[in-house]
Amino acid sequence: MEELIGGSKDPVAALEALAQRYSLLRKEIARQVVGQDEVVEAILISVFSRGHALLVGVPGLAKTLLVQTLSRVMDLSFSRIQFTPDLMPSDITGSEILDRDRNYKFVKGPVFAHIVLADEINRTPPKTQAALLEAMQEKSVTVGGNTYRLPEPFFVLATQNPIEQEGTYPLPEAQLDRFMFQINLDYPALEDEIGIVKATTLDREIRLDTLMGEQEIKMFQHLVRQIPVPDPLYEYAVRLVASTRPNLPDAPPITKKYVSWGAGPRASQYLIVAAKCHAALHGKFSPDKEDVKAVALPALRHRVVKNYKAEAEGLSIDDILSKLM
Repeated sequence: MEELIGGSKDPVAALEALAQRYSLLRKEIARQVVGQDEVVEAILISVFSRGHALLVGVPGLAKTLLVQTLSRVMDLSFSRIQFTPDLMPSDITGSEILDRDRNYKFVKGPVFAHIVLADEINRTPPKTQAALLEAMQEKSVTVGGNTYRLPEPFFVLATQNPIEQEGTYPLPEAQLDRFMFQINLDYPALEDEIGIVKATTLDREIRLDTLMGEQEIKMFQHLVRQIPVPDPLYEYAVRLVASTRPNLPDAPPITKKYVSWGAGPRASQYLIVAAKCHAALHGKFSPDKEDVKAVALPALRHRVVKNYKAEAEGLSIDDILSKLM
């Protein structure tokens, strides 16, 4: 096994270091972002699992602030792209221009950053959405026949507004599948909102400490992939994903009644990797069913399509998934 953390080859020590660093990250982020504990945990799981996340919530819930804070405490480059109807693919990836010597020179676009915030991704046409989604999948962009690698680690955190749908281009299910998690943000609790108002109406600037660098993040990502998983847990995760498919003969009654399309194999892959990461962040050396259940909703909710019966009866995807679990 190659060296992991601080020159140590001991995976147990490395896992303990990851759990400790996670605790410090949570505390440091909480100095800037009040509440949203579950959201912060889900984003950190996606980061250490090499996944991308889709943040769904109404305006004003500190989505942008959270992503900026994450980039600062992890000492990563940050880029924000405001998706608009007139945004072109080259506005994301970059383009070739003629320099003074009449030679073509590639000018990198904002996608060349460690953390890319794709703000309101559903406000731009599919062609431009596809440019970002290709970069997410391939970790590279191709312009003028040349391929350029994106920096590592590389994460896309995209946002969507669930209430304002005029002039939007919803992501197709096949493209939603590229995101490891769909993280739903809700209004803060009363106590948290009071804390937010107190913190944001004072004339002070919070200076955050840098707790991790890109090399250490890549080491932790490699470590998470090495965590062993017992065979029964693989079966449990795959069976859970399969239970969302209404076309299977042994599909649960609730699935046949309320689901029109279920999750594919990529959901099973992300479910296991996320469960590994959840276990590691909470000081465990191997995941169990509780870790799978803890990450199941964000990993599956954007991969399952409910039918008109569920819509008519007011059932959400989360309701259906919770009953399946």
